[in-house]
Amino acid sequence: MRIGVPKEIKVREYRVGLTPNSVAELVTHGHDVVVETQAGMGIGCSDEDYVAAGAKILPDAASVFEAAEMIVKVKEPQPVETAMLKPHHILYTYLHLAPDPVQAEGLRKSGCTAIAYETVTDNSGRLPLLTPMSQVAGRMSVSVAAHCLQKAQGGLGLMLGGVPGVLPAKVVIIGGGVAGTHAAEMAIGARADVTVFDRSNTRLAELDEQFAGAVKTAYSTKAALDAAVRDADVVIGAVLIPGAAAPKLVTREMLSEMKDGAVLVDIAIDQGGCFETSKATTHDDPTYIVDGVVHYCVANMPGAYARTSAFALNNATLPFAIAIANKGVQKALNDDANLARGLNVAGGEITYKSAADDLGVPYVKPDWLTSI
Repeated sequence: MRIGVPKEIKVREYRVGLTPNSVAELVTHGHDVVVETQAGMGIGCSDEDYVAAGAKILPDAASVFEAAEMIVKVKEPQPVETAMLKPHHILYTYLHLAPDPVQAEGLRKSGCTAIAYETVTDNSGRLPLLTPMSQVAGRMSVSVAAHCLQKAQGGLGLMLGGVPGVLPAKVVIIGGGVAGTHAAEMAIGARADVTVFDRSNTRLAELDEQFAGAVKTAYSTKAALDAAVRDADVVIGAVLIPGAAAPKLVTREMLSEMKDGAVLVDIAIDQGGCFETSKATTHDDPTYIVDGVVHYCVANMPGAYARTSAFALNNATLPFAIAIANKGVQKALNDDANLARGLNVAGGEITYKSAADDLGVPYVKPDWLTSI
């Protein structure tokens, strides 16, 4: 199969769909790989590194799309990229379709087959291709919250961990999944006062055991969350419903009762955000203030740590990329129900039900898809 890797064009996105190591692995399996010039520069990998791995370097994205059957990316295609997709293309990347009707419509019109990293599962129902970026975003959320708490950034002027004789910041984490757990780990390490909310008693018990009581756990009800948010110095939103838009758990009314200079970090912003006042920002202009509360809502948080993130992501995505390339997309999806759950668009239709429901369009399961 001919596999193409364009350079990411989202603002301050430095990651790359395939590292040179991944390219070499695909070439070993007999596939041809084309890479847009300087696609790997953001992670410290030169065109020469890709050539040494067996890739061919092409001068621009249009050449890559023209030459390739499968396009491997990191972030969702921007409109100029969607316009280059054709019915024969397989797109393998993060999509986050539910809150993005423009992208969804572009992919439908293209006729391509689009597989979303964030809805591929494993045998335990977890999301193995989302996990590494959730780990990065969860850990990063605490460092950006600490920065935003600085008075010069509009924050309370409060040190996350306090000092002897001065209480630490109160950090509320909504969601005890991968991102929330890694956020809790970092916040505890910074000596903050940490409470994690979740709706799974089993998960709360696991967190209590994992952190040996160092984190407070609370069952998430509206009243309990309302009271905690009102008293919080930092709120980290780490809620995920696979393939669907994130629920708005912190309302504008709740926000109006928070402290001036408190900080919200919305890890769920790729799926529309879990705060009612959330709107996607970029690394160039990451924060804004509503009702005195600092909002950090960067939609590609892990891109800030591009090298770590790209290599971690490739570790997870490469085996599936090899399966698609070796077998062809239809056989690969029918051989592996976990991979098949990543199918979001095919034949001009939305093929992931949660995304279709949130977009208000029909859900259509392809006739050829038999594994799910």
